[in-house]
Amino acid sequence: MTVYFIGAGPGAADLITVRGARTLAACGVCLYAGSLVPRELLAECPPDARLVDTAQLDIDQITAELVGAHREGHDVARLHSGDPSVFSAVNEQMRRLDEAGVPYEVVPGVPAFAAAAASLKRELTVPTVGQTVILTRIANRATAMPAGEDLATLGRSGALIVLHLAAKYVDRVVEELLPHYGADCPTAVVALASRPDELILRGPLDGIAEQVKAAGVIRTAVIMVGRTLGAEQFRDSHLYSPARERHAC
Repeated sequence: MTVYFIGAGPGAADLITVRGARTLAACGVCLYAGSLVPRELLAECPPDARLVDTAQLDIDQITAELVGAHREGHDVARLHSGDPSVFSAVNEQMRRLDEAGVPYEVVPGVPAFAAAAASLKRELTVPTVGQTVILTRIANRATAMPAGEDLATLGRSGALIVLHLAAKYVDRVVEELLPHYGADCPTAVVALASRPDELILRGPLDGIAEQVKAAGVIRTAVIMVGRTLGAEQFRDSHLYSPARERHAC
């Protein structure tokens, strides 16, 4: 049987992909992070599916559940919030499944930063303003960042910075990015993107920390810093330009 790592999306239950929902509906066992995955999604599981909340399980316990279900002849849905390709901790699970000889597949999902951009009604890349997006996080008590990936170093690029897992440390974010982006740089914080209780905060970089703290945002939020967030006067993309040569097929 197969383990399916499924991106559950950013929060709204209807933002799971069609493939993700169909796969979920075909699995006899579902492991999900109860603190992050909307419970409404579990309604997609078969009525007799075994549901396992992994919020309090460590990696060895999760692996035991995955391997055990496989040996019992069940396909397994492993639901991860957002998209498995970013900050999902699937690598260590896949490594253990490789060692156990358990096959697996990955079903992509809508990442939190994409849901946040949709809520902001912004394209993160803007012609002549910014064409690069950096997805990163801050190291505190969690895994240390590799050399050269600290926020101050990444900020030298001037690219749009998207920070996950950093709302609690917003003062540090502002302090490290101010020298590179300037006090007036457009900044946005989207908490609980796509959910009914979504919260959007906008403002200049030097004032965003006060807003975040006043709103009590400490988790499940994305911080975005960059000039593309406020770009209004920019050249149209070449993609649909009347001057672009188009040849009939």
